[in-house]
Amino acid sequence: MPTPALALHDVACTFVDKHDPGQRYTAVQEVTLSVGAGEFVSVVGPTGCGKSTLLNVGAGLLQPSTGRVEVFGLPLQGINARAGYMFQAESLMPWRTALGNVVAGLEFRGVPVEQARNQGEDWLRRVGLGGFGDRYPHQLSGGMRKRVSLAQTLALDPDIILMDEPFSALDIQTRQLMENEVLEIWQSKKKAVLFITHDLDEAIAMSDRVVVLSAGPGSHPIGEFNIDLERPRDVAEVRATPRFIELHQAIWAVLRDEVLKGYAQQLQVKAA
Repeated sequence: MPTPALALHDVACTFVDKHDPGQRYTAVQEVTLSVGAGEFVSVVGPTGCGKSTLLNVGAGLLQPSTGRVEVFGLPLQGINARAGYMFQAESLMPWRTALGNVVAGLEFRGVPVEQARNQGEDWLRRVGLGGFGDRYPHQLSGGMRKRVSLAQTLALDPDIILMDEPFSALDIQTRQLMENEVLEIWQSKKKAVLFITHDLDEAIAMSDRVVVLSAGPGSHPIGEFNIDLERPRDVAEVRATPRFIELHQAIWAVLRDEVLKGYAQQLQVKAA
């Protein structure tokens, strides 16, 4: 078997309550998960089940309590320099233009100014914002800001792309456009992608493989599904195919009870 681009082996993350050090919460435990080079893997699960925790572990932003993380077969030590991270929350610097945001990481790496600018302009064109490099984030729509964030991530040419519900705040039409753009770029670059989403339709439409997590605490994988839909795909059109519907029913059969458990846990927290 080829060496995975990213591999989590028996990972657990336990947190201590800062107000009560005697209280501990295990977000995820016994998580073994891999993403092959060029593979698109989505992780779905109930709200609060630790999906973003796993992404932070893969990025090297969070050290697991137990277990180990490997990047192309080597132990991850510190920040994952071979990964790019596209966050759910707004991550653009408001004082920089769209182009300024895209080239920020390149400048930090010491890429010469002119070369960084050319690469940044090229990536803005690839995401459909060729004429918007001089605009500031407040002058752009939500979808356009997401495109800038995407260009910012991809401009660094990472071998692994980590995406944390990047399109959840967008309207459905803009979201589908962005999903198709990501798939088109991924198809041409074939990077390893670990994609976190609450949207099962989105996971199936975009992925090679979907991993289902249980409700927390101690969330762990409870199902894994190969998505054998033809590529290239249009995320809107593929939803109407019989195979998509079959996959959705099979995955939802595993996910449904965990979503209900997660919802019940949220109600208990609110009542407390």
